[in-house]
Amino acid sequence: MSDTPSATVEIKLPKDLAAEKGMVNVQIDGSWHQFPKGTRIIEACRQVKVEVPHYCYHPKLSVPGNCRMCLVQMGMPPRPAPGQEPTRDDQGYEPIGWMPRPVIACANTISENMGIRTQGELVEKCREGVMEFLLINHPLDCPICDQAGECRLQEQSVGYGRGVSRFVDMKVKKPKNVEIGPRIRLDDERCIMCSRCIRFMDEVAGDPVLGFTQRGTHTTLTVHPGRLLDSNYSLNTADLCPVGALTSNDFRFQMRVWFLKETPTIDVNCGTGTNITVWTRGNTIHRITPRRNNEVNSDWMPDSHRLNFHYIDGENRLTEPLAKSGGTHQAVSWAEAIESAAARLKGFAASETAIIASGRMTNEELFLVRELSVVLGESLLSIVPRTGEPDGLLVAADRNPNTTGAKLVLGVEDPASDLSAIREGIRRGGIKALIVLGEDVMTDADFTAEDLESLDFLMQTHLLANPTASAADLVLPGAAFAEKRGSMVNLTGRLQRLNRAVEPPASAKDDWEILRDLIHALGGNPGDLNLIEDAFRAMASAVPAFDGLTLSKIGHQGHQVIETGYQIPLLANERAAKAAGKING
Repeated sequence: MSDTPSATVEIKLPKDLAAEKGMVNVQIDGSWHQFPKGTRIIEACRQVKVEVPHYCYHPKLSVPGNCRMCLVQMGMPPRPAPGQEPTRDDQGYEPIGWMPRPVIACANTISENMGIRTQGELVEKCREGVMEFLLINHPLDCPICDQAGECRLQEQSVGYGRGVSRFVDMKVKKPKNVEIGPRIRLDDERCIMCSRCIRFMDEVAGDPVLGFTQRGTHTTLTVHPGRLLDSNYSLNTADLCPVGALTSNDFRFQMRVWFLKETPTIDVNCGTGTNITVWTRGNTIHRITPRRNNEVNSDWMPDSHRLNFHYIDGENRLTEPLAKSGGTHQAVSWAEAIESAAARLKGFAASETAIIASGRMTNEELFLVRELSVVLGESLLSIVPRTGEPDGLLVAADRNPNTTGAKLVLGVEDPASDLSAIREGIRRGGIKALIVLGEDVMTDADFTAEDLESLDFLMQTHLLANPTASAADLVLPGAAFAEKRGSMVNLTGRLQRLNRAVEPPASAKDDWEILRDLIHALGGNPGDLNLIEDAFRAMASAVPAFDGLTLSKIGHQGHQVIETGYQIPLLANERAAKAAGKING
């Protein structure tokens, strides 16, 4: 047996382990936690699910510290007398000496052995005082205020206010119902001067058009002289406003939010794939708002995208299959439409048939388009490219939401490369049958009425009546983005999920079901596809990028399937601001 003494194992306390990980120990309401150095007090509390009420603070904006609602009591270990060692408890923490006055949680950062109290007489009295000041000149018009149901002033006045007002003088009157931009309206008497809208327009939208004028109780939010709040990101200020000072003209007085159902999904107006929430009641969409995703759109979205949904319930919506007879379209059943389409298509050779699909289709739909092309004998297949001017923030040059998905599913680098060949094939007379899926080729792909009239058979699926539908022999009504489930891949290579918020109208049908039925009618076998999950599973087994995934595994935040190298400009700006310490991110 060896006489060598065994090595002494040093036992480290949790307090000491934190420093090795770059963390600091902080006591919040009597419990110890560990956070990264530099974390703001309000963020530290949020991470451990301790609520700190606030108005001006937003993690994606700079910190002005002007509402004072986030006051907390802070404490630090007292400094020991010269020559004395600090006392510590059995966990290694020093006793905390509490400061007699509160500090704002939004602008102060944590430090080692700090104590924070979000409750207690001092904090509660301070909050009551702040709330009383905020309500002195605030109009008591909650029953007619559009912010009712999501007003943070209303919520926090109940949770943290006095319950009664001691103010007996006349309230200061400010401008009401002022149109400060084409899409937004200002009720200045409700403003609590949190400055969120001002900072957003300056720091995120890059259009510093808002500011405060006057002083004290007469402080007024206004637009700079000669300007309008006409940025394509102006409606984000209504999202940010904690009260009803800024409201959307489109949603104003339309519906109370407590009646609305929220559905998380994604935007389909460009390749960014902004994460959104669709607000519905019954089978009607009332508004769309951005949903936080730090890998895609942060907390924001452009106005042009959020307002582009009214066509779903528009007068031009197609609601039943239409077959042309004697120069006019007549309604037919789905069975008749699918049977007729299959019978007509079987009469053409593969070289005489072409398919034009859409970059707005889901991955599952594009997979079935690929299967349809195979059943038809490898017909020419292309999508319609759609481009525009990027705005350097969230609006991408590629206006198709699923170009990346089309590349992966169709297995080609440029899924629009055969479009000109299809056009020329029709003009030369080689292509006699054309299937158009989700596109108006006369408006968006340079096809003329003469081109389409020269075809022996033209079939189209679409949402709306349009010039191509007028020329088509068979028109099948499909589903809008808010009426379907499925997946898309944005420009960064992130797989994201569409969720159904409303049902398709009348006899309109989900596009993947139309394609499945047509493939079956043509004698193909796409598999046993009864649900959209089945279609995703079949696609995942054939497309390597989706291997091992299911529709449910994508989640509401998406899943990175490939790296494309594309950078979303707004996120790059946000990362730079976070690195510089301007925001918490």
